[in-house]
Amino acid sequence: MEFSTFGRHVAMDAWGVDFDLLNDVQRLEEHLKDAAKACGATVLSVQSHQFEPQGATVLVLLSESHLSIHTYPEKGFAALDCYTCGHTVDPMIAIEHMFNVLKPSQAYHKMLRRGVRPIEVVQPEPAIRPMKKMTV
Repeated sequence: MEFSTFGRHVAMDAWGVDFDLLNDVQRLEEHLKDAAKACGATVLSVQSHQFEPQGATVLVLLSESHLSIHTYPEKGFAALDCYTCGHTVDPMIAIEHMFNVLKPSQAYHKMLRRGVRPIEVVQPEPAIRPMKKMTV
């Protein structure tokens, strides 16, 4: 079987997010696993770390690649990242899921198409809340 090198990589910066949500590593783990499931990805493992005095990092290792969040609750900020290989899993669905969970006052995202050289920015303009449907 031959696999495609095609992949989509979505990054989102979310601002104005609730402190308590950004500082709850267990809740973030559950939300990221739900986001992975929503986009059709296969979760292989989850690793997380709760920082002191605040902040969290969660990495969801996917069969298709990864989904992650790094938070700065004191600034109301979260950096999210989802990269998936192939055509069957859509990382935008995972990012939209997390957007709906986090409910930021502002959010900016970019999508890169990778693996078909050169890397292509698909969505050059930042999206600002409200983000009803993020298009590819």
